[in-house]
Amino acid sequence: MNQQREQVISQLEKLLASSYTLYLKTHNYHWNVTGPMFTTLHGLFEEQYTDLALAVDEIAERIRALDARAPGSYSEFAKLSAINEDTGSPAATDMIGNLVSDQSVIADITRDLIEAAEAIPDAATADLATRRMDVHQKNAWMLRSHLE
Repeated sequence: MNQQREQVISQLEKLLASSYTLYLKTHNYHWNVTGPMFTTLHGLFEEQYTDLALAVDEIAERIRALDARAPGSYSEFAKLSAINEDTGSPAATDMIGNLVSDQSVIADITRDLIEAAEAIPDAATADLATRRMDVHQKNAWMLRSHLE
């Protein structure tokens, strides 16, 4: 396997692990959010974790299509993820701020993945990353709007 292809797979693994960690964090927040924005945030968090649940499958399948093993354990994800998990129940506005930051981190990961995929070229991976970037930028915007 050449170095450029290994770079694409490595970036896909980072995207997978980060997306899964964000899925778990968003689901945690969905379960534990309280306060005056409960109904709005409970629904928004559900929309976002549902999207992430589908995304991780697509990302893992792309890794497999490139004939590599998709990481699939908490310990692997912990090593690969750029997102930190949250074991607590912060205030609703802190949850929002955390998720805005995390959505931006994943958008940056997708940007790096697009660059790596286009260098090969690997249009399918670049397309997947472009679609994910759009979702994460939109999610960050939707979350940020609750802080204004």
